[in-house]
Amino acid sequence: MANVATGNEEPRKPQGGGGLAVPRSKRGIKGFFAEVKREGKKVSWPTVPETHRLTGVVLGVCALLVVTLTTLGYVFQFVVDFLTHL
Repeated sequence: MANVATGNEEPRKPQGGGGLAVPRSKRGIKGFFAEVKREGKKVSWPTVPETHRLTGVVLGVCALLVVTLTTLGYVFQFVVDFLTHL
């Protein structure tokens, strides 16, 4: 528990004059893209049938949301119109 703050310390400020703290890279831009390539090889990509199935699920959920939100819009419009035209 060495990193527990006691409340007496001042908050640490990011180095570099302000803004967000950004980790420093010792390898430069080439190292960055080499790391991206290495991480890309670790990704478990879905199969074509799985991609088609998941695309269908996403489109189905989107269609369901469109129908639900449209219905709710008409219901609320009817309620507001009914209450304002009494």
